[in-house]
Amino acid sequence: MKTADIAPFFATLAAANPQPNTELEYTSVFELLTAVLLSAQATDVGVNKATRRLFVVANTPARVRALGLPALTEHIRSIGLFRTKAKNLFETCRLLIERHGGLVPRSREALEALPGVGRKTANVVLNVAFGEPTMAVDTHIFRVSNRTGLAPGKTPLAVELKLLARIPPAYLVDAHHWLILHGRYVCQARKPQCAQCAVARYCDSAPAALAG
Repeated sequence: MKTADIAPFFATLAAANPQPNTELEYTSVFELLTAVLLSAQATDVGVNKATRRLFVVANTPARVRALGLPALTEHIRSIGLFRTKAKNLFETCRLLIERHGGLVPRSREALEALPGVGRKTANVVLNVAFGEPTMAVDTHIFRVSNRTGLAPGKTPLAVELKLLARIPPAYLVDAHHWLILHGRYVCQARKPQCAQCAVARYCDSAPAALAG
């Protein structure tokens, strides 16, 4: 993708969805952290089904600890890798209470020190909860960035750094959501919907008939 095409690429996505947001359901920073922690190798739909039940009884670190690990595990049993995720969340809640007064920290270093919280999860929390211009590169963003030529790279970190360098500041805070949604619903892995793609004219991989 040409540098000159990046701004109109995002302007088109922004016009179609001016206020993008995560499809994970949450009402607090802790609920967001929990949902993102549980979302690894799981769909947002599946996570939302589990957290709707969980958050009714345990929506703070203290309440999760009071619930106990066995009960927590049962509440998220429908999610992939639920046992490991339950242990990570339970331990994360202990650390949040002991080190951060029960609050979710705002620094990347503190977030990544929590069990089950890697760079991608930290980036989501920093972006969605705190409005920081971070880029959480999941499979959708990785695919879209490489396929379109927006930010080709062999690793998620390489793609992340290139995106941060190439995306105009005006679009950076929301770019994470636009790219995820575009990959989820239009630029799909097996059958990209190029004929319905509003930004095909800017894409390096679009069929010649659609390229601008």
